[in-house]
Amino acid sequence: MSSRYVKVAQLKTVSVFRDRLAELGLSLPCDDAILTRQQDSPMADPLEAGGFKIGNRWCIHPMEGWDANPDGSPSEYTIRRWENFGRSGAKWIWGGEAAAVQEDGRANPHQTLGTESNRFGLEKLFDALVSTHRESIGDPADLMIGLQLTHSGRYSRPNQKHLAEPRIAYHHPVLDARVGISADDDSAIWTDQQLEELIEKYVASAKIAQQLGYHFVDVKCCHGYLLHEFLSARTRPGQYGGDFEGRTRLLMTIILRIQQECPGLQIGVRLSIFDLIPFHAGAEAGEPIDFASLLPYQFGFGVNPDNPLEMDLEEPIRLLKLLQSAGVFAVNLSAGSPYYNPHIQRPAIFPPSDGYPPPEDPLVGVVRQIKAVRDCKQAVPDMAMIGTGYTYLQEYLPHVAQAVVRQGWVDSVGLGRMVLSLPELPQLTLEEGQMPRKKICRTFSDCTSGPRNGIISGCFPLDPFYKGLPEAQQLKNAKTAAAK
Repeated sequence: MSSRYVKVAQLKTVSVFRDRLAELGLSLPCDDAILTRQQDSPMADPLEAGGFKIGNRWCIHPMEGWDANPDGSPSEYTIRRWENFGRSGAKWIWGGEAAAVQEDGRANPHQTLGTESNRFGLEKLFDALVSTHRESIGDPADLMIGLQLTHSGRYSRPNQKHLAEPRIAYHHPVLDARVGISADDDSAIWTDQQLEELIEKYVASAKIAQQLGYHFVDVKCCHGYLLHEFLSARTRPGQYGGDFEGRTRLLMTIILRIQQECPGLQIGVRLSIFDLIPFHAGAEAGEPIDFASLLPYQFGFGVNPDNPLEMDLEEPIRLLKLLQSAGVFAVNLSAGSPYYNPHIQRPAIFPPSDGYPPPEDPLVGVVRQIKAVRDCKQAVPDMAMIGTGYTYLQEYLPHVAQAVVRQGWVDSVGLGRMVLSLPELPQLTLEEGQMPRKKICRTFSDCTSGPRNGIISGCFPLDPFYKGLPEAQQLKNAKTAAAK
């Protein structure tokens, strides 16, 4: 149970935090205090990437609010989130929002679209972010903004919140059943011809982003969504599966086609650099599925096939080198999937309503990701890299972030859930060297439980705006029902 783990909020000093890491057999660089810009914080240093001088080392990850209008255009909630990105003080906005390149690729009926029909909506989001940044922070000349392009693949639900309409790369022996696919039904598998058409949809979305002023597009390749799933398509026949070259061909072809059609537009990739076996809820905590009959495990990327509870970074590092040689200007590194091993992807003390209590102290998951990114950075030192998984560090997030950047473990630190409760973290830490404790994300996972129950995403516990919405009570009711 999660109660068996010491909560970070109980670790009152940096020294006590370090002691807790040591008790767990973990180690992380961690400064004694939050340094400001005037104190030469490493987080205040500019970063050169893609011919652009980014103003500091804080980055905002793309975050889906599940709150766009049914036509894919931004709602007031979507715009408010992007305005918060602008006032955050972070100078790298990685993707902003996952925008589906075609309607059947939406993970929910309220996902943003990256299509011509939503051109005005994408422009509105960009302008809201930039204007808010200018008003709250200052000159946006060193603010780099991207748009994340995606197809949700196996996790597509474009028409109804509770109706899975998966489009898959190959049959998965465990995950098919979770989205209602039978082993003998091939209708959900993409044909090569359909993939050729999909490639052009990515190009069309990239053109729109470039025309609207976005500095780059992120070709999303993480968390079990379509392009990430193709990286493990060893059992798929044809040119888009099988060996490493085949499994990376779809991603690399999309990148090449965007480069051909959008000269001058930078391309980034948010990538899950390792995955582990799917988990399910056990009697007291999450447990790995019984995988004895699946060995050697061929259905993951960055996984040890002989022990899929362990990562193997050989192929991910090979892919990073390939991306670098293809001209990808930066990568944003994540891991796992929120659908089948969420404790790997976003460590938290409290699980979402459809999840499971963590099977390990979440600090173990944090350190796993940070050190995996360090290993990738050491292997491909000239590629700009953004790290993920820091939110669970809570009070000590800035202490660790500035230390790992100083030591060259990563170039930039990305913020996800933390920005929902404390969007001003980058600005406050750089200018004042402090974080308001009452706004620190404690990983209650309500921002995930909301969408899992067909409700918009937001920080219902700590953001007064969301706390006052009727959806807050709806979420409480849904969580109560799930706990019975």
